[in-house]
Amino acid sequence: MMKEEQSLYPKATLEEYGYKNYKILNIVWKIVKILLIVFAVFMLYIAVIVIAIQSFNSSASTTEFQGFTLDNYLQMFSKRSLSNSIKNTFLVSIFATLIAAVLGTFIAIGIFYLPPKIKSRIMLLNNIPLLNADIVTGVSLMLIFSLLLPIHRQIFGFWTILIAHIFFIFPYIILSVLPKMKEIDPNLMDASMDLGIRPFHSVIRVIIPAIKGGIFSGVILAFTISFEDFVVGYFTTGNGFNTLSIWIYSSIGRKSLFPGVYAFSTALTVVSMILIILYAIFKKGRKPHAKKN
Repeated sequence: MMKEEQSLYPKATLEEYGYKNYKILNIVWKIVKILLIVFAVFMLYIAVIVIAIQSFNSSASTTEFQGFTLDNYLQMFSKRSLSNSIKNTFLVSIFATLIAAVLGTFIAIGIFYLPPKIKSRIMLLNNIPLLNADIVTGVSLMLIFSLLLPIHRQIFGFWTILIAHIFFIFPYIILSVLPKMKEIDPNLMDASMDLGIRPFHSVIRVIIPAIKGGIFSGVILAFTISFEDFVVGYFTTGNGFNTLSIWIYSSIGRKSLFPGVYAFSTALTVVSMILIILYAIFKKGRKPHAKKN
């Protein structure tokens, strides 16, 4: 009886219910997605790839590749002006980052414990330098430093560019520390002081260890921004004090770019990638221990 009913009422196919097979379209879409990802990665790293290729070029010309050589790496610091600019860049970036990290951390902690209305107003002031154009920041700082020329005729140099870098990178420290402050218990400061710890010692021994992740990320971001800066440094430097970006700009203008700068840029990129990979491996290796605890 059941077989007779099945023969009288055959099963409907999926196509009769409106189903359409998009298998081919799905395959095409997967290929398109892979191509888009490859294209995006290529566009992001094409400049790095070109500089890496040029670092092994035996010719100083950027339009032709004459042969493979390692001389650019061996003679990377042979040019005194380039080595001095690299040294100046590291000095300015390291000192500016350390000072900005200290100032930004304590300011962020102070902002966190302010009333909401005052906090929002101060955060608005903190965000203005981030939204402001670099050229406006550089010119305005140059004009401010120019007012001090009657006091010191050679004021432009290391100190002016250091102050300028501190000025425009410490807001990044504040923005990195504040989210970590929101993650900790707001009564942590009061609890530590109830246990007899003085306010300053509470900040150093209790608050800062709890927000060290935000401080570290802010330091990395601030150092990167300071290291690659050109516009602000160009308007606030002087007396022969050049950073790497200013030296490259000046060399391009004179059409005398030393090939060793390609080697240094490639080596710096490789070192940065190795540090990022090591940090990721270290962070991944610590996760199981955190779960056990």
